[in-house]
Amino acid sequence: MKFTLNIIQSIVCVAIVLLGYSLQAQLVNIESKRMHTDSLRFVLNSDLLFNYTDNNGEYILQIGSNLTTQFKSKSLKSIYFLIGNVNLIRSKDEDFQNSYFMHARFNQKLSELVRLEAFVQNQSNKKLTISERNLIGVGLRLKILAKNGTLAYLGNSYIYEIESVEASDQKFYNHRNSSYISLNQSFKKYNLDITGTLYFQPLYNNIGNHRILSQFKAEMPLTKTISFSALYNYSVINFNSILEDNRSSNISFGFTLNI
Repeated sequence: MKFTLNIIQSIVCVAIVLLGYSLQAQLVNIESKRMHTDSLRFVLNSDLLFNYTDNNGEYILQIGSNLTTQFKSKSLKSIYFLIGNVNLIRSKDEDFQNSYFMHARFNQKLSELVRLEAFVQNQSNKKLTISERNLIGVGLRLKILAKNGTLAYLGNSYIYEIESVEASDQKFYNHRNSSYISLNQSFKKYNLDITGTLYFQPLYNNIGNHRILSQFKAEMPLTKTISFSALYNYSVINFNSILEDNRSSNISFGFTLNI
């Protein structure tokens, strides 16, 4: 019994660590969080992971919490979308991960092709060059394909952002463009959804300062309320300045509770 509990604890630890690494980048793929729920007006996805280990006074505390919720108006033309997460991996002497993320978005259907979107976002990660990022944005989202379980979107937005570098107490006030293409394929026969997304986010006055994010996501429901998902991310943040550029790639796996 003790051996089984140790195995379970190890699996939970690995899941939390993978989740933490997947959220280290300042770029976050909102497309992978969207819920294609047709006429379903309210959806809530949530998970909470906790682990505490103490060996002769040397401890590791790990906490991971994620929440994604979506609400549609009665006409189904307006969508309110909220994402939040907190991740902490702490030892006696150091925080290996200490971050949070909050994103709220409004989507208004203007026609079968065009959607208007507005959003605000706040995120912090003490382990990155940009330790805090706040932004507000507005733009258009185009549905360019909807056929045989395939959905394809193009999006373009204006973003005003404030970035903070804690190490040097610097702040940057930027006007940034965000463009993306997203492709979602649903395989009903295998009960499998696959989403691929590519983002490009340059400054308007300095295209060399840009962010690139590519992601591949596969999700498979196991029951009516539990899904298994796999993610691959590759991101680049090029500052085109004396600041150190950030590059990261990761693979993560997890389970999600769907309500």
